[in-house]
Amino acid sequence: MDYRVEEIESERAEVDFLDLPEKIYRGDANWVAPIKAEVRRVLDSDKNPYFSEACLRRFICYRSAEPVARAAVVIDKRYWLRWGTKAATFGYFESEDDPEAADVLFGAVERYCREWGAEVLEGPFNPNHYSEVGMLIGPFDSPPRFFEPYNPAYYPKLLEDLGYRVQKRLHTRSNRWMSTERTVGVSNPGLTSPGGGFTIRPFDLRRMSGDLERMRQVFNDAFLENWHFLPLSKEEYRFTSKYLFFVTQPRLVLIVERGREPVGVLSCALNINTVLQPYRGESRTWQYPELLWKRRSIQEIIVYAAGIKRQYRGTDVREHMRNAMFDITRRYPLVATTWMTDDNVPPLRETSRWGLRPDRWFAIYEKAL
Repeated sequence: MDYRVEEIESERAEVDFLDLPEKIYRGDANWVAPIKAEVRRVLDSDKNPYFSEACLRRFICYRSAEPVARAAVVIDKRYWLRWGTKAATFGYFESEDDPEAADVLFGAVERYCREWGAEVLEGPFNPNHYSEVGMLIGPFDSPPRFFEPYNPAYYPKLLEDLGYRVQKRLHTRSNRWMSTERTVGVSNPGLTSPGGGFTIRPFDLRRMSGDLERMRQVFNDAFLENWHFLPLSKEEYRFTSKYLFFVTQPRLVLIVERGREPVGVLSCALNINTVLQPYRGESRTWQYPELLWKRRSIQEIIVYAAGIKRQYRGTDVREHMRNAMFDITRRYPLVATTWMTDDNVPPLRETSRWGLRPDRWFAIYEKAL
């Protein structure tokens, strides 16, 4: 058969890139389609401030005239400087169960990366380290939760047959009985926490810009040494937070302060996928009121991120956040986490204490170029 790869430079190719997942997942009852408008927004290098420093290219493979595989590629030389490796990343990978299509697609992707001087290609990252990360390697029998990757079971083999190997394993955790277990929590997150001069309060929509900046400062400091992490600029954080309060509520985002200094953040999200699935990626602005109404019925919560500034580790900030965590999560029948690495011991120990156990596994792949 005739295979060819195009870079996305026309509106027709853009539509093919965005529409391909519908074809791949047709008949898959577990798939939750991403909102196409949001995918387009994130991959708009003129609007997404992340791409002021990083280079984005998108590729689509055609079999004759039919789109059958796609991928996006990012080269960020800030990462090269920070982590000492000339790595390019790929994401938004989708493909039919066609090894030749995957081979032709990644052949073009790898040539492009080598031309830029990259020495290794790794992913999936959609599109970077603080977005949707990894490829599902099992189990495949249930819909993904918010911020979880989902893909057909044949995807790992497509990559492995092309010479990609697992660089890192990730997992998510869950507990279906959190609301019935005995937990200890603070009765009002707005009250002064006992000891240490710390206070803990919900996110304040009246000072949204300031609270977003507090969250950014905490997470940039807390995660600075985490695998693959790059600090976010103010512009990047605001861009990624545009729909923050569609997926969460102010009472689910808590900020720990000492005086005026933010020292810790606990950010939880609703599993919005449970109401998004029927829309098949075609949500429109006029449907937002309907979505917000349906969101009221969500019974699943995700511990999205928890961070403490490094100089405050070992203080009673952790205990205050733990109590606040229990106070939030005991109201929901299911509590889950976003992805976690097997070697990050403190959060693993903490989530085990909450009764959360591994339930889904993901992988980051790499290949030397």
